[in-house]
Order: sequence, then structure tokens, then C-alpha cells
Amino acid sequence: MSTNDYAEDLALAHLLADIADEIALDRYQSLDLVITTKPDNTPVTDADRAVETAIREALSKHRPDDGLLGEEFGTDLKGARRYWVIDPIDGTKNFMRGVPTWACLIALVEVHDDGSQEVVVGIASSPALSRRWFASCCQGAFVTFNGATRKISVSQVASMSDASIAYSDFVGFGDRLKPFQEMLDSAWRTRGMGDFWSHMLVAEGAVDVAIEPSLAIWDMAALDIIVREAGGVFTNTSGVAGPFGGSGVSTNAALSSFVIKGLNP
Repeated sequence: MSTNDYAEDLALAHLLADIADEIALDRYQSLDLVITTKPDNTPVTDADRAVETAIREALSKHRPDDGLLGEEFGTDLKGARRYWVIDPIDGTKNFMRGVPTWACLIALVEVHDDGSQEVVVGIASSPALSRRWFASCCQGAFVTFNGATRKISVSQVASMSDASIAYSDFVGFGDRLKPFQEMLDSAWRTRGMGDFWSHMLVAEGAVDVAIEPSLAIWDMAALDIIVREAGGVFTNTSGVAGPFGGSGVSTNAALSSFVIKGLNP
């Protein structure tokens, strides 16, 4: 497939993001927001479910033959060679507390003949921050802020002593916690921003490294292609490329090997 063929897919992803933004913003900071606890003890709101439901309905209309993997309502891959990955609200805890760093994450994954998988379209739409990041295969990465769109790229920082590192918290690192903390000590600056925000700042070149030790594919698929198309590297904490490894590490290309080695001494 030529790279131009992804233009329609990206346009559809923008349409899905528009739908998500309208629903989520209407429920954001609502006094009657309904919050329940899922079996994995993570919170979910009526907004999460409403956004994913609306996206599923839109995809059933526009792409009935594509598969779908969503955080709230499970998987229906249909044996398809391409499937959409949806996180209706990444940063639900922020959303429910009125913190504006939350986003709808939308990605399209292609399954190749050899069984390998590749994210070819991705959007992270954060209406409370007035920002939307997006990318498609071989076309670069972009951010729209207050209606103006610009191309983005990762930083050129090549030394950890000059690097800014973003993360969520210290939970979930296990045996990697000590080397991770040593890495933080060696950095120029560290901030616990978390979720999609950290990785998008890497794509913009504002931050050099973003690390989260435990993530699902819906947390990462859209971020993966945006970081890659911005010139960065997206792996898990073991250094395996892509969003399928259970954790997420975004870096500029210059720091990638150093970071992975630091996490796995």
C-alpha cells in the first residue's frame, strides 16, 4: 500500500476524534459524572463508555470490515488485516478530577503477510488542552494547537546530563526501579507528567525521554506512530520496538540505546 492511501484513514481518524472530543468535553467537570470501578480496580466513567460506543458506531458505518480493539468493550478483530485501537479517554483519573491532561487515543494497525503488525495512523486528541497530535505512515507528525497546525520533531539532545525525562510515577517498575531512579538522578531535569502527555512532549522535542513501565496497547498504539514519525523511537522497557510489549519508552533517536541500556543494566 502506498503512503498516500492512508490519507482517507487519517481523515476518518480525525472524524472519530471530533466525535470523541464533543462527547468528552460535554462530560468533563460535570457534577453528575458517573464513576465506577472495573474488575482490574481502575476507574471508568460514563464518558469513557459513551466515547467508545460512539466511535464503534461510526466505524461500523464507515469501516464495517475493519477489526476493533477498545479499552472498554473488548476486541472484535474479525480476522481482519487491519484493526482500530481505541482508548476513549487516556488519563481517566485526570478527567474525573478535573485535571485537563486527558486525551482520546485512536490508532490503525495493519497486519502484514508475515504476521508482524505496524501502526500506520495515530491521533491523540486532547481538547481540554486545545491540542491534537497526529501522524500517518511516512508522512511526518503534526500538532494542532488553537486551530494552527505545525510539523513536529524530536530533540537532538545527545547526553543524559542535558536531557529532560518525563514519567508517571514509581509504581510498576519492579527490578528496574533502582536503575530508573539512577537515570533520573543523572538527568538535567525530571517531571512526573504521565500518560499520553509525556510521550507527545517527546514528539514535540520539549522532553527527551518518556518512560512508563506498565501499559496496554490502547495506551500506546497512537503514541507509537506519532513519536516515530517525529523522528523518535518507541519501544518497551526491554527495547523491543512498537506498542505491543506491555510498557512504553519514547526517546529521541540519540538517547534511545542509552536509555534502554540504563533500564537493563
